[in-house]
Formats: sequence, C-alpha cells, structure tokens
Amino acid sequence: MAVAGDGRYVGSFSGGCIEAAVAAEAIDSLSDGQVRLVRFGAASPYLDIRLPCGGGIDLLFNPHPDRDAITAALADLDRRLIATLRMPAKGVQAAATGSADAPTGWTDDHFVLRLVPALRIIAIGQGEELAAFALLARTFGADVCALTPDRGVLDTLAQQGIDTIALVTRTQLPQVAADAWTAIIFLFHDRDWEECLLPAALGLPGFYCGAIGSRKAQAIRVQALRDAGVPDDLRARLQSSVGLILATRDPATLALSALAQIVEQYHRIAGVEGVPEAPACNRQRQPVER
Repeated sequence: MAVAGDGRYVGSFSGGCIEAAVAAEAIDSLSDGQVRLVRFGAASPYLDIRLPCGGGIDLLFNPHPDRDAITAALADLDRRLIATLRMPAKGVQAAATGSADAPTGWTDDHFVLRLVPALRIIAIGQGEELAAFALLARTFGADVCALTPDRGVLDTLAQQGIDTIALVTRTQLPQVAADAWTAIIFLFHDRDWEECLLPAALGLPGFYCGAIGSRKAQAIRVQALRDAGVPDDLRARLQSSVGLILATRDPATLALSALAQIVEQYHRIAGVEGVPEAPACNRQRQPVER
C-alpha cells in the first residue's frame, strides 16, 4: 500500500477495515521521517480498530523509499522478470536485493517484497466463448491476447482495447509473446483449428496450456497429438481438463471456470518456489462438457 502526503492511497490490506487508520499513520510517518512498525487488530494499541477475522497485522511504514530501487523493480517487471525490494526495519531506504527466489516476508531485520510479472493469457478460439473469456480475463487484470478467425469477435475485442491477432491459416500459429508467466487456452468447437496450432502452442513457454472439451473430446485430442508425433513431454503439458466448475454449458460460466483455474495455477507458481521449469501439475478434474 502506498500513501501520499495529502492522504491519497492505492492498495489495501484488509478490504477497508483499517485503511483510513493506516493512511493516517503513514502521514504521521511522512511528517516526522521516522520508520515505524505498527500493529493493527489483535494486540494493537488502537483499541477501536479491530479486524473481523480477529487477527492482527504488523505494518512497516517507510517514509523515504529509494526511488531508484522502485524504478529498477518496475523495469524488471516490464521485462517480465521477478522484482524484489528490501525494506529495512531500522532504515529509511528500499533497495533491490537481486534475489528472485526470496519469498515475501521478514528476513532478520528487514522485510522482503517479491513482485512477479502480471499474468499473460493467450486465448485462441472463436465465437461467444472466446469473447466472454477474453473480456473477463481483461477485467481481472490479465494481459490478454486473443487469436481468432472470427472477424466479429476481433472487432468486438479490439474495441475493448484487447490485443487481437487474426488467424488466417489453420497450419501456422502467429508469433506471440509467451514466457513462464503465460497461460494458453484453446476455445474452439472445431478441432480442425487445433490440428497444427495446438502442437505449436505446446512448444511455447508457459505454465498452462488447455483446450475445452468433454472427456471424449480430450481423449480424441490426445490421440491426435500422439498420431501427429508430438513428443511425450509436450503432450504432458496439456491440461487433463479445463475449468474448476463442472459441466459448464454457457459462455459466461465457461469463462469464469477456465479463468479461475488459470489464476489458481498462476498464484501457485508466483509463490516462494520461484519460476517453474515445467508447467504446474495437471490435477484430474471433471472436464468441461460441451
């Protein structure tokens, strides 16, 4: 959470329970220039400020963060790299640690803040399913790129400021930006579009690659990949099923179900383990019935 001297702030800790008190404390810290560690909630000196959960939060107020360190962290995130900030409890500077694997939390007398690149989603498909998913993912805050042969969907998504790429051939996947923080999802009913595009997508970096369909459709898809000579390690990257909600039958619910699964896996790899060399494990779930 960041607080300006006039009381404006961005970010939150408790969804509104203590933010006003935090802002007031931050302004005091800015006024006297002193770093302070303050507890809110249980065992806090502020008797009238309580968290509904009954717990407590220890907050470090740093009135003079190192602008160069913050600029460097933002530059790392722009380059799709993990950024780390170090905030000493007894100092007034924030400095980059250079350690991408350090988890967020206290280490000796300083607090480490680990920041990961934003979720990037490459959505490939057509029709209402693609439109609903891309719009929901954009609303969530993901960096979305939609690929489709559907001119109407291209126009709709482009008008909403979503990056779009027109699919003009079934045999070649256009060049897309993918990295360890990227999820790829296929939203086609016509599996002819997947024949060449899905194997190409499985070869891209990323933590998630899935394609909608029933158990039967998934079995046919896996067999087609095997028949096409796609190596075992690439076939293993394909999600065993897409979505957290069982048997979705409308575009909006499908979008919510698939996005929830992607975000769940994104948060898992954004934890203390660092960037994975392989995709997150495919847990067995009931596939989306279409």
